[in-house]
Amino acid sequence: MTALPKSFGFVGLGAMGFPMAVQLRRKLPSSTPLAIYDLNKVALQQFVQATEGCGERHIALSASEVAARAECVITIVPEGAHVKAVYLTPEIGLLATDTSGKLFLDSSTIDTGSSLDVGMAVAASHPSTPPRFYDAPVSGGTAGAEKGSLTFMVGAAADDPTFPLIKQILSFMGTTVNPCGGPSLGLAAKLSNNYLSGLIALATAEAMNMGMRCGLDAKVLSDCFATSSGGSWVNSTVNPVPGVCPDAVTSRDYQGGFKVQLMKKDMSLAVDAARRVGAKLVLADAGLSAYSAASEDPRCRDRDSRVVYRWLGGYEPEVEQDRSGIVP
Repeated sequence: MTALPKSFGFVGLGAMGFPMAVQLRRKLPSSTPLAIYDLNKVALQQFVQATEGCGERHIALSASEVAARAECVITIVPEGAHVKAVYLTPEIGLLATDTSGKLFLDSSTIDTGSSLDVGMAVAASHPSTPPRFYDAPVSGGTAGAEKGSLTFMVGAAADDPTFPLIKQILSFMGTTVNPCGGPSLGLAAKLSNNYLSGLIALATAEAMNMGMRCGLDAKVLSDCFATSSGGSWVNSTVNPVPGVCPDAVTSRDYQGGFKVQLMKKDMSLAVDAARRVGAKLVLADAGLSAYSAASEDPRCRDRDSRVVYRWLGGYEPEVEQDRSGIVP
């Protein structure tokens, strides 16, 4: 087993970053310090409370302070512009301190161009002893982050000398760590996955709506899909129709989960990536249009992306609400 860095940093305590950072702090040796930073002061205090007794935590005043205190820094923020700000802002960014030999892992879902730009800036920040930067976006949603069962897609080759260490670190927060080949290819895998996932969810919502309007019971129809060629993870785990998957976010008024605005963002990034490499997409315009419209619909905005079923006008059976469970 590769020796772990002696200190860690984490920037970005949003819906995904917060539970990821909690998992990291709980599973790192208690003697290993963890510096954290986020613009949201409330999130920082909540993190301290959630990790009481788990080891040393230091609330940093800037990203640069995190880097100064850590040999390995993990970042996860919403967009490419945010990643650039976290890393590149003079005086307060991660690269505003001595970066010699440090390891940076970025789990943000952003455009590949921004990631490559940041990666080059990281390498150039200390030419004599270059720090290392890897894109490492995640899949599994907030439930996976809370359970520590995320899938990481890493922009590294399987034989990259640093990959065993990366896998060891990311395994504190996930159960699957896939080497995708090289810089930005983790993001390419992530965007491809979310494009596919978004279209499957939309198609499942359409098919459920169609079958139910023909007279089929929602659970019966879902069960038919599950053992037939239309089966999918979405259908069996987070079916868009309320009540079909009782413990899923779709049965809790779509509250929590992966916001429909984020699906719109990721679909847009995927479509842009496809255009850059000349990949023909037949379903992209219809899918992106649906998620764009749903993200602007007040009945759907800020809810899980499977709320596209509501946007389609699908019938929503009443579901008895149990707010005590974890929302997948």
